[in-house]
Amino acid sequence: MNWRKSSSIKFRVALSADAFLRYYRGSARAVIVRAEDGRRIQLPAANLRPFLLSDGIYGEFELTLDDNNKLLDIRRL
Repeated sequence: MNWRKSSSIKFRVALSADAFLRYYRGSARAVIVRAEDGRRIQLPAANLRPFLLSDGIYGEFELTLDDNNKLLDIRRL
C-alpha cells in the first residue's frame, strides 16, 4: 500500500467581487493570503473561483497539500 502524507493549512479570505475581477480578467494571477500560523501562502486565483459569490469570496478555508507541497484540495470551512 502506498501511503501519502498530506498537510492542511487554514486561512481566511476577504475579497470583494470587484477585487476578484482583476484575477478573473487575468491582470493578476495569484492571491496571497496569510495562514492561521502566520505563513504567507500564494495560490493561483483560479483555485478560488469555485467559491466566488455575487459579493466576492469571504470566509475561512482549508487547503490540503501533498508531501511535495502540491495543492490537493481547497474547501470552505
